[in-house]
Amino acid sequence: RTVNILKLKHVVITSVDRDDLPDFGAQHWAETIIEVKKMNPETIVEILIPDFQGNEESMDLITQAKPDIIAHNLETVRSLTPKVRSKADYYKSLKVLNTFSDEGFVTKSGIMLGLGETEAEVAEVMADLRSVGCDLLTIGQYLAPSKAHYPIKEYITPEAFEEYRIKGLDLGFKFVASSPLVRSSY
Repeated sequence: RTVNILKLKHVVITSVDRDDLPDFGAQHWAETIIEVKKMNPETIVEILIPDFQGNEESMDLITQAKPDIIAHNLETVRSLTPKVRSKADYYKSLKVLNTFSDEGFVTKSGIMLGLGETEAEVAEVMADLRSVGCDLLTIGQYLAPSKAHYPIKEYITPEAFEEYRIKGLDLGFKFVASSPLVRSSY
């Protein structure tokens, strides 16, 4: 109803991981997508999902609900994934994106910079995303929410973000949003 009241043309739906549920929350995702689309048939429905621990049945529920864009963030480069995303697996995330891409969905991912990655690693993650058919990419500056979180290693210049945007487009992404304040919901 909120999407309808606000007359949204594009909505991004996300949630916390529900690893505590047998289907990892996939049924709730599917029902939400279906209801939003039913009440708002002209609205583009983008979802930003967890990896559902790679569970194919859970991913099938998402496929059946037919969102317009399926996003799952890698968040960082392969070498930093264990430090930054302790519960995530880089290759499992790529497989999730590949599964939806193979089904014909528009897929999207996002990464943060400033965690200590190298330019070569950023190029590698972009190539990895394209290799699984990822269509859209967001690149933003990591900002630590508190001193208890992973520390910022570097502030990336706006010029470097622009260079990454151009590299992404050259790799074949349909759209790349890349600047310090870009977030995955762009």
